[in-house]
Amino acid sequence: MTNPAKPAMRPARPEFSSGPCAKRPGWNPENLRSAILGRSHRSKPGKSRLQTAIDRTRVVLEVPADYLIGIVPGSDTGAMEMALWSLLGPRPVQLLAFESFGKDWVTDVVKQLKLPAEVLDAPYGALPDLTKVSAEADLVFTWNGTTSGVRVPNADFIAAGRAGLTICDATSACFAQPLDWPKLDVVTFSWQKALGGEAAHGMLILSPRAVARLESHTPAWPMPKLFRMTKSGKLNRDIFEGATINTPSMLCVEDYLDTLKWAASIGGLAELRRRADENLAVLAAWVARTRWVDFLATDPDTRSNTSVCLKVVDSAVTTLSPDGQADFAKKLAAILEKEGVALDIGGYRDAPPGLRVWCGATVEADDLVALTPWLDWAFAAVSSELIAA
Repeated sequence: MTNPAKPAMRPARPEFSSGPCAKRPGWNPENLRSAILGRSHRSKPGKSRLQTAIDRTRVVLEVPADYLIGIVPGSDTGAMEMALWSLLGPRPVQLLAFESFGKDWVTDVVKQLKLPAEVLDAPYGALPDLTKVSAEADLVFTWNGTTSGVRVPNADFIAAGRAGLTICDATSACFAQPLDWPKLDVVTFSWQKALGGEAAHGMLILSPRAVARLESHTPAWPMPKLFRMTKSGKLNRDIFEGATINTPSMLCVEDYLDTLKWAASIGGLAELRRRADENLAVLAAWVARTRWVDFLATDPDTRSNTSVCLKVVDSAVTTLSPDGQADFAKKLAAILEKEGVALDIGGYRDAPPGLRVWCGATVEADDLVALTPWLDWAFAAVSSELIAA
Protein backbone atom coordinates (compact mmCIF):
# COMPACT_ATOMS: atom_id res chain seq x y z
CA MET A 1 0.00 0.00 0.00
CA THR A 2 1.35 3.43 -0.96
CA ASN A 3 2.13 5.76 1.91
CA PRO A 4 0.58 9.25 1.65
CA ALA A 5 2.86 12.07 0.52
CA LYS A 6 4.25 14.22 3.31
CA PRO A 7 3.25 17.91 3.39
CA ALA A 8 5.85 20.36 2.10
CA MET A 9 5.61 22.86 4.99
CA ARG A 10 6.55 22.18 8.61
CA PRO A 11 5.77 24.16 11.75
CA ALA A 12 8.72 26.39 12.59
CA ARG A 13 8.23 25.44 16.22
CA PRO A 14 6.75 21.97 16.84
CA GLU A 15 6.21 22.48 20.59
CA PHE A 16 2.48 22.02 21.20
CA SER A 17 2.72 20.45 24.65
CA SER A 18 0.05 21.36 27.22
CA GLY A 19 2.63 21.76 29.96
CA PRO A 20 5.30 22.81 30.09
CA CYS A 21 4.10 24.82 27.13
CA ALA A 22 5.92 26.47 24.25
CA LYS A 23 8.31 29.26 25.16
CA ARG A 24 7.37 32.72 23.96
CA PRO A 25 8.24 33.67 20.35
CA GLY A 26 11.82 34.89 20.20
CA TRP A 27 12.82 33.29 23.50
CA ASN A 28 16.56 32.90 24.03
CA PRO A 29 18.60 31.79 27.08
CA GLU A 30 20.45 35.11 26.82
CA ASN A 31 17.26 36.75 28.09
CA LEU A 32 18.01 35.24 31.49
CA ARG A 33 21.42 36.81 31.98
CA SER A 34 20.09 39.15 34.72
CA ALA A 35 19.03 36.24 36.94
CA ILE A 36 20.06 36.48 40.60
CA LEU A 37 22.18 33.32 40.81
CA GLY A 38 24.42 32.09 43.60
CA ARG A 39 22.66 34.34 46.10
CA SER A 40 19.86 33.92 48.59
CA HIS A 41 16.34 34.55 47.37
CA ARG A 42 15.96 36.44 50.64
CA SER A 43 18.69 38.89 49.72
CA LYS A 44 17.54 42.37 48.76
CA PRO A 45 18.07 41.77 45.01
CA GLY A 46 16.45 38.32 45.18
CA LYS A 47 13.39 39.51 47.04
CA SER A 48 13.12 42.47 44.67
CA ARG A 49 12.92 40.15 41.65
CA LEU A 50 10.22 38.08 43.36
CA GLN A 51 8.22 41.20 44.15
CA THR A 52 8.62 42.37 40.56
CA ALA A 53 7.19 39.04 39.38
CA ILE A 54 4.15 39.64 41.60
CA ASP A 55 3.76 43.23 40.41
CA ARG A 56 4.03 42.35 36.71
CA THR A 57 1.57 39.49 37.17
CA ARG A 58 -0.96 41.93 38.60
CA VAL A 59 -0.54 44.30 35.64
CA VAL A 60 -0.61 41.73 32.82
CA LEU A 61 -3.34 39.53 34.33
CA GLU A 62 -5.33 42.62 35.43
CA VAL A 63 -5.72 41.40 39.00
CA PRO A 64 -7.71 43.79 41.25
CA ALA A 65 -5.62 45.98 43.53
CA ASP A 66 -7.11 44.52 46.72
CA TYR A 67 -6.32 40.91 45.78
CA LEU A 68 -3.07 39.41 47.10
CA ILE A 69 -0.66 37.47 44.86
CA GLY A 70 1.86 34.98 46.20
CA ILE A 71 4.52 32.72 44.70
CA VAL A 72 4.23 29.24 46.21
CA PRO A 73 5.88 25.82 45.79
CA GLY A 74 4.57 22.85 43.86
CA SER A 75 3.22 24.49 40.70
CA ASP A 76 -0.55 24.90 40.34
CA THR A 77 -1.07 21.73 42.35
CA GLY A 78 0.79 23.21 45.30
CA ALA A 79 -1.23 26.42 45.12
CA MET A 80 -4.52 24.51 45.03
CA GLU A 81 -3.47 22.24 47.88
CA MET A 82 -2.61 25.27 50.02
CA ALA A 83 -6.03 26.77 49.35
CA LEU A 84 -8.01 23.58 49.97
CA TRP A 85 -6.22 22.62 53.18
CA SER A 86 -6.23 26.16 54.57
CA LEU A 87 -9.71 27.42 53.68
CA LEU A 88 -12.18 24.54 53.62
CA GLY A 89 -14.13 23.33 56.63
CA PRO A 90 -16.54 26.00 57.89
CA ARG A 91 -19.15 25.63 55.12
CA PRO A 92 -20.58 22.89 52.90
CA VAL A 93 -18.41 22.10 49.88
CA GLN A 94 -19.31 21.57 46.23
CA LEU A 95 -16.84 20.44 43.59
CA LEU A 96 -17.13 20.51 39.80
CA ALA A 97 -15.44 17.45 38.30
CA PHE A 98 -15.37 17.25 34.52
CA GLU A 99 -11.74 16.29 33.89
CA SER A 100 -8.84 14.67 35.71
CA PHE A 101 -7.55 17.60 37.77
CA GLY A 102 -11.03 18.48 39.01
CA LYS A 103 -11.29 14.84 40.07
CA ASP A 104 -7.97 15.21 41.91
CA TRP A 105 -9.48 17.99 44.01
CA VAL A 106 -12.39 15.68 44.80
CA THR A 107 -9.88 13.14 46.12
CA ASP A 108 -8.23 15.80 48.28
CA VAL A 109 -11.44 17.07 49.79
CA VAL A 110 -13.33 13.80 50.23
CA LYS A 111 -10.62 11.23 50.88
CA GLN A 112 -7.83 13.26 52.48
CA LEU A 113 -9.63 16.06 54.32
CA LYS A 114 -12.65 13.77 54.76
CA LEU A 115 -15.14 16.59 54.34
CA PRO A 116 -18.72 15.88 53.32
CA ALA A 117 -19.00 17.31 49.83
CA GLU A 118 -21.34 17.34 46.87
CA VAL A 119 -19.63 16.39 43.63
CA LEU A 120 -21.20 17.77 40.46
CA ASP A 121 -19.59 15.72 37.72
CA ALA A 122 -19.82 15.26 33.98
CA PRO A 123 -18.14 13.01 31.42
CA TYR A 124 -15.16 14.24 29.40
CA GLY A 125 -16.38 16.72 26.80
CA ALA A 126 -19.20 18.23 28.88
CA LEU A 127 -19.80 20.47 31.89
CA PRO A 128 -21.79 19.55 35.00
CA ASP A 129 -25.20 21.14 35.58
CA LEU A 130 -24.06 24.58 36.73
CA THR A 131 -27.58 25.51 37.90
CA LYS A 132 -26.96 23.24 40.89
CA VAL A 133 -24.14 25.43 42.22
CA SER A 134 -25.13 26.74 45.65
CA ALA A 135 -24.37 30.22 46.93
CA GLU A 136 -24.13 28.79 50.46
CA ALA A 137 -21.34 26.30 49.74
CA ASP A 138 -17.64 26.72 49.10
CA LEU A 139 -17.11 25.89 45.42
CA VAL A 140 -13.97 24.20 44.04
CA PHE A 141 -13.63 24.04 40.26
CA THR A 142 -11.35 24.27 37.27
CA TRP A 143 -12.09 27.16 34.93
CA ASN A 144 -10.55 25.35 31.97
CA GLY A 145 -10.23 21.57 31.98
CA THR A 146 -6.69 21.04 30.78
CA THR A 147 -7.28 17.36 30.05
CA SER A 148 -10.76 17.66 28.50
CA GLY A 149 -10.57 20.87 26.47
CA VAL A 150 -13.76 22.09 28.18
CA ARG A 151 -14.05 25.44 29.94
CA VAL A 152 -16.81 27.28 31.77
CA PRO A 153 -18.10 29.93 29.32
CA ASN A 154 -18.37 32.58 32.06
CA ALA A 155 -18.98 32.97 35.78
CA ASP A 156 -22.71 33.63 35.58
CA PHE A 157 -23.36 30.45 37.59
CA ILE A 158 -21.65 32.03 40.63
CA ALA A 159 -23.85 34.27 42.77
CA ALA A 160 -22.50 37.77 43.35
CA GLY A 161 -23.88 37.71 46.91
CA ARG A 162 -22.60 34.23 47.72
CA ALA A 163 -21.86 33.15 51.27
CA GLY A 164 -19.31 30.51 50.27
CA LEU A 165 -15.88 30.98 48.75
CA THR A 166 -14.96 30.09 45.17
CA ILE A 167 -11.63 28.31 44.73
CA CYS A 168 -10.67 28.25 41.06
CA ASP A 169 -7.92 26.25 39.40
CA ALA A 170 -7.28 28.53 36.42
CA THR A 171 -3.88 27.26 35.35
CA SER A 172 -4.78 26.78 31.67
CA ALA A 173 -7.20 29.72 31.58
CA CYS A 174 -5.02 32.54 32.92
CA PHE A 175 -3.67 34.88 30.23
CA ALA A 176 -6.02 33.34 27.64
CA GLN A 177 -9.60 33.56 28.93
CA PRO A 178 -11.50 36.36 30.71
CA LEU A 179 -11.65 35.71 34.45
CA ASP A 180 -14.52 37.34 36.35
CA TRP A 181 -12.52 38.49 39.35
CA PRO A 182 -15.43 39.65 41.56
CA LYS A 183 -16.79 36.08 41.35
CA LEU A 184 -13.46 34.45 42.30
CA ASP A 185 -11.97 34.28 45.80
CA VAL A 186 -8.97 32.06 45.09
CA VAL A 187 -7.28 31.72 41.70
CA THR A 188 -4.29 29.48 41.07
CA PHE A 189 -2.01 28.91 38.10
CA SER A 190 1.52 27.85 37.24
CA TRP A 191 4.23 29.49 35.15
CA GLN A 192 4.55 26.45 32.92
CA LYS A 193 1.15 26.89 31.27
CA ALA A 194 -0.21 29.84 29.33
CA LEU A 195 3.01 31.87 29.24
CA GLY A 196 5.39 28.98 28.68
CA GLY A 197 7.39 29.44 31.87
CA GLU A 198 9.30 26.76 33.74
CA ALA A 199 7.81 24.19 36.11
CA ALA A 200 7.50 23.81 39.90
CA HIS A 201 6.32 27.33 40.81
CA GLY A 202 2.69 28.15 41.54
CA MET A 203 0.76 31.39 41.91
CA LEU A 204 -1.89 31.86 44.57
CA ILE A 205 -4.25 34.84 44.29
CA LEU A 206 -6.55 35.67 47.21
CA SER A 207 -9.54 38.00 47.44
CA PRO A 208 -10.29 39.97 50.62
CA ARG A 209 -13.01 37.38 51.38
CA ALA A 210 -10.42 34.59 51.21
CA VAL A 211 -8.12 36.52 53.55
CA ALA A 212 -10.98 37.00 56.00
CA ARG A 213 -11.62 33.24 55.98
CA LEU A 214 -7.93 32.51 56.62
CA GLU A 215 -7.93 34.82 59.64
CA SER A 216 -11.20 33.51 61.10
CA HIS A 217 -10.85 29.77 60.51
CA THR A 218 -8.44 27.28 62.06
CA PRO A 219 -8.35 23.96 60.16
CA ALA A 220 -9.16 20.84 62.17
CA TRP A 221 -6.23 18.92 60.67
CA PRO A 222 -2.46 19.28 61.02
CA MET A 223 -1.03 21.79 58.53
CA PRO A 224 2.30 21.05 56.84
CA LYS A 225 4.72 23.96 56.85
CA LEU A 226 4.39 24.46 53.09
CA PHE A 227 0.64 25.09 53.48
CA ARG A 228 0.74 27.54 56.37
CA MET A 229 -0.36 31.05 55.41
CA THR A 230 -1.11 32.45 58.87
CA LYS A 231 0.81 33.26 62.02
CA SER A 232 -1.02 33.65 65.33
CA GLY A 233 -4.32 33.88 63.49
CA LYS A 234 -3.21 36.58 61.06
CA LEU A 235 -2.26 36.27 57.40
CA ASN A 236 1.48 36.01 56.82
CA ARG A 237 1.63 38.86 54.33
CA ASP A 238 5.33 38.30 53.67
CA ILE A 239 4.32 35.45 51.33
CA PHE A 240 2.52 38.00 49.16
CA GLU A 241 5.41 40.47 49.19
CA GLY A 242 8.12 38.28 47.70
CA ALA A 243 9.14 36.22 50.76
CA THR A 244 8.43 32.69 49.59
CA ILE A 245 7.78 29.78 51.98
CA ASN A 246 10.58 27.73 50.46
CA THR A 247 13.45 28.37 48.06
CA PRO A 248 12.40 29.25 44.49
CA SER A 249 14.59 28.92 41.42
CA MET A 250 15.77 32.42 40.62
CA LEU A 251 16.56 31.27 37.08
CA CYS A 252 12.89 30.29 36.68
CA VAL A 253 11.87 33.61 38.22
CA GLU A 254 13.90 35.44 35.58
CA ASP A 255 12.31 33.34 32.86
CA TYR A 256 8.84 34.22 34.15
CA LEU A 257 9.78 37.90 34.27
CA ASP A 258 10.98 37.68 30.68
CA THR A 259 7.70 36.25 29.43
CA LEU A 260 5.67 38.79 31.42
CA LYS A 261 7.74 41.55 29.81
CA TRP A 262 7.02 40.05 26.39
CA ALA A 263 3.30 39.83 27.19
CA ALA A 264 3.18 43.49 28.15
CA SER A 265 5.14 44.51 25.05
CA ILE A 266 2.67 42.94 22.61
CA GLY A 267 -0.41 44.53 24.16
CA GLY A 268 -1.04 42.74 27.43
CA LEU A 269 -4.00 40.57 28.30
CA ALA A 270 -6.18 41.62 25.36
CA GLU A 271 -3.54 40.56 22.85
CA LEU A 272 -2.76 37.32 24.68
CA ARG A 273 -6.42 36.39 24.55
CA ARG A 274 -6.69 37.41 20.90
CA ARG A 275 -3.75 35.19 19.97
CA ALA A 276 -5.23 32.19 21.77
CA ASP A 277 -8.61 32.77 20.11
CA GLU A 278 -6.92 33.03 16.71
CA ASN A 279 -5.12 29.77 17.33
CA LEU A 280 -8.34 28.00 18.26
CA ALA A 281 -9.96 29.39 15.11
CA VAL A 282 -7.24 27.78 12.97
CA LEU A 283 -8.00 24.35 14.40
CA ALA A 284 -11.76 24.95 14.34
CA ALA A 285 -11.64 25.73 10.61
CA TRP A 286 -9.64 22.57 10.00
CA VAL A 287 -11.99 20.41 12.10
CA ALA A 288 -14.99 21.80 10.22
CA ARG A 289 -13.63 20.54 6.90
CA THR A 290 -12.15 17.25 8.18
CA ARG A 291 -14.30 14.15 8.42
CA TRP A 292 -12.13 12.03 10.72
CA VAL A 293 -11.77 14.37 13.69
CA ASP A 294 -13.91 16.41 16.07
CA PHE A 295 -13.54 18.37 19.30
CA LEU A 296 -13.88 16.44 22.52
CA ALA A 297 -15.87 19.41 23.88
CA THR A 298 -19.40 18.91 22.56
CA ASP A 299 -20.61 22.51 23.04
CA PRO A 300 -18.79 25.18 20.98
CA ASP A 301 -19.34 27.72 23.79
CA THR A 302 -17.31 25.58 26.18
CA ARG A 303 -14.35 24.77 23.91
CA SER A 304 -10.98 25.70 25.31
CA ASN A 305 -8.74 28.09 23.39
CA THR A 306 -5.66 26.68 25.12
CA SER A 307 -5.77 22.92 25.73
CA VAL A 308 -7.63 21.90 22.58
CA CYS A 309 -8.63 18.24 22.83
CA LEU A 310 -9.54 16.29 19.69
CA LYS A 311 -11.10 12.87 19.18
CA VAL A 312 -11.00 10.55 16.17
CA VAL A 313 -14.54 10.00 14.86
CA ASP A 314 -13.77 7.97 11.73
CA SER A 315 -15.87 4.78 11.83
CA ALA A 316 -12.86 2.56 11.06
CA VAL A 317 -11.39 3.72 14.39
CA THR A 318 -14.50 4.13 16.54
CA THR A 319 -15.46 0.51 15.87
CA LEU A 320 -12.18 -0.69 17.35
CA SER A 321 -11.99 -1.89 20.94
CA PRO A 322 -11.12 0.75 23.58
CA ASP A 323 -7.54 -0.55 23.59
CA GLY A 324 -7.46 -0.38 19.80
CA GLN A 325 -8.67 3.21 19.80
CA ALA A 326 -6.07 4.15 22.40
CA ASP A 327 -3.36 2.44 20.36
CA PHE A 328 -4.43 4.33 17.22
CA ALA A 329 -4.24 7.68 19.05
CA LYS A 330 -0.81 6.84 20.45
CA LYS A 331 0.43 6.00 16.96
CA LEU A 332 -0.85 9.33 15.65
CA ALA A 333 1.11 11.23 18.29
CA ALA A 334 4.19 9.03 17.84
CA ILE A 335 4.43 9.43 14.07
CA LEU A 336 4.06 13.20 14.34
CA GLU A 337 6.81 13.33 16.95
CA LYS A 338 9.04 11.10 14.82
CA GLU A 339 8.66 13.56 11.96
CA GLY A 340 9.48 16.44 14.31
CA VAL A 341 6.33 18.37 13.42
CA ALA A 342 4.34 18.04 16.67
CA LEU A 343 5.80 17.13 20.04
CA ASP A 344 3.85 15.85 23.05
CA ILE A 345 0.34 16.13 21.63
CA GLY A 346 -1.04 12.80 22.81
CA GLY A 347 -4.20 13.04 24.91
CA TYR A 348 -3.85 13.01 28.67
CA ARG A 349 -3.46 9.52 30.13
CA ASP A 350 -6.83 9.56 31.94
CA ALA A 351 -8.75 11.21 29.10
CA PRO A 352 -10.48 9.50 26.16
CA PRO A 353 -8.02 8.55 23.37
CA GLY A 354 -7.15 11.44 21.10
CA LEU A 355 -4.85 14.40 20.60
CA ARG A 356 -4.31 17.54 22.65
CA VAL A 357 -2.85 20.62 20.97
CA TRP A 358 -1.83 23.64 23.04
CA CYS A 359 -3.10 26.87 21.47
CA GLY A 360 -2.12 29.43 24.10
CA ALA A 361 -0.61 32.79 23.21
CA THR A 362 2.99 31.59 23.00
CA VAL A 363 2.05 29.41 20.01
CA GLU A 364 2.07 31.04 16.57
CA ALA A 365 -1.01 30.69 14.36
CA ASP A 366 1.21 30.03 11.33
CA ASP A 367 2.61 26.95 13.05
CA LEU A 368 -0.89 25.61 13.58
CA VAL A 369 -1.72 26.29 9.94
CA ALA A 370 1.35 24.27 8.98
CA LEU A 371 0.43 21.52 11.46
CA THR A 372 -3.03 20.67 10.15
CA PRO A 373 -1.88 19.01 6.87
CA TRP A 374 0.48 16.90 8.98
CA LEU A 375 -2.43 15.79 11.16
CA ASP A 376 -4.23 14.63 8.02
CA TRP A 377 -1.07 12.93 6.80
CA ALA A 378 -0.59 11.14 10.12
CA PHE A 379 -4.19 9.92 10.11
CA ALA A 380 -3.81 8.58 6.58
CA ALA A 381 -0.49 6.91 7.41
CA VAL A 382 -1.73 5.20 10.57
CA SER A 383 -5.00 4.22 8.84
CA SER A 384 -2.95 2.55 6.08
CA GLU A 385 -1.20 0.48 8.72
CA LEU A 386 -4.56 -0.45 10.22
CA ILE A 387 -5.95 -1.57 6.85
CA ALA A 388 -2.79 -3.48 6.02
CA ALA A 389 -3.02 -5.33 9.34
